[in-house]
Amino acid sequence: MKRGRKTNEANSSSSEETTEKESKRHKVIDEKAIAVQSPDWANLLQDIILQVFQYLPLLDRAHASQVCRSWNQVFHMPDLWRCFEFELNQPATSYLRATHPELIKQIIKRHSNHLQYVSFKVVDSSKESAEAACDILSQLVNCSLKTLGLISTARPSFMDLPKSHFISALTVVFVNSKSLSSLKIDDTPVDDPSLKVLVANNSDTLKLLKMSSCPHVSPAGILCVADQCHGLRELALNYHLLSDELLLALSSEKHVRLEHLRIDVVSENPGQTQFHTIQKSSWDAFIKHSPKVNLVMYFFLYEEEFDPFFRYEIPVTHLYFGRSVSKDVLGRVGLTCPRLVELVVCANGLRPLDEELIRIAERCKYLSAVGLGECEVSCSAFVEFVKMCGGRLSQLSIMEEVLIPDQKYSLEQIHWEVSKHLGRVWFPDMMPTW
Repeated sequence: MKRGRKTNEANSSSSEETTEKESKRHKVIDEKAIAVQSPDWANLLQDIILQVFQYLPLLDRAHASQVCRSWNQVFHMPDLWRCFEFELNQPATSYLRATHPELIKQIIKRHSNHLQYVSFKVVDSSKESAEAACDILSQLVNCSLKTLGLISTARPSFMDLPKSHFISALTVVFVNSKSLSSLKIDDTPVDDPSLKVLVANNSDTLKLLKMSSCPHVSPAGILCVADQCHGLRELALNYHLLSDELLLALSSEKHVRLEHLRIDVVSENPGQTQFHTIQKSSWDAFIKHSPKVNLVMYFFLYEEEFDPFFRYEIPVTHLYFGRSVSKDVLGRVGLTCPRLVELVVCANGLRPLDEELIRIAERCKYLSAVGLGECEVSCSAFVEFVKMCGGRLSQLSIMEEVLIPDQKYSLEQIHWEVSKHLGRVWFPDMMPTW
């Protein structure tokens, strides 16, 4: 009996020990599972936190910096402040989010010498927002900016400021940067003397210049930039700044080959703008020097203002018509634009463009992208156009309303026929019904 009692006690003790061990083992497993499910965010690698912070808006970035000491250290790392966009508006007149004024002060105080890629986005039309941008610009005396962008999404903005105030702030950046490589300025009162300051301090480094709607700049001012900045690779400007002298300057032996030239041909009031003609010899010299350049032209003209254009061969590669354009002009495009790669026509009228499209397909052997809006083309002519261009049409955006059924093809049939010649499934674009 005693021996049996001892055996039972031993078994009971062994069972309790086994249960206790199992309990401890499950506890360890549970703790590990909790550890896997709840990572220690404070111990993330700073490089990872830095990558995340770069995608956050400034206010969210500031809030995140208060989570722990490690995140706060990342918030003050110089790499985080090399690229920054200031968004400016007046809360009373705009629902859009703006950079908080106190945060702007802190950025300038602590990180102005780290800023390299800066843009100012004025998202309302208030004069106060533009003035705030100028005030920030004038404080960037310790910066060595590589890129600067002044973007106004609403008008007026910078143009509403006193010219002297804007120029004074802008030249502070031009003088102190010394290594500016990219400058984008739209709808600003920048002028010829300020461009001379830009050239005097950044001629060896400037590679990109985009200017749109800058009425105080003359052809002589932009010519000064081309003459001195031989490393310029991208240029965007309004047509009134384009000249034979500018094209010849960009074609000089000292100048690198231009990669991208964008020209905006804009008329606000019909009949009040006189457009000059660029000589064919100037275009020939330009293309001989930069044979692979993308020449992009945006036309926002009224039909009667197209007379000076497309009278002889022009090396345009990307052509956009933002307003109604006549059959005659599109016919001339087919005769004078052999380098054309992309054509977009927003509107034409009620006369079918059959002959014009066929001519463009015959003459423009590099055409690979076409977009047609408020136009008319017969289904047969459109199928023939696609057949002639073949598989090189990588982008074909045609509204269904453009296509006019005829005896040969209905709208149901044209989908199959075009798809066959393209070598892929194609459908015309549909106008939303909501």
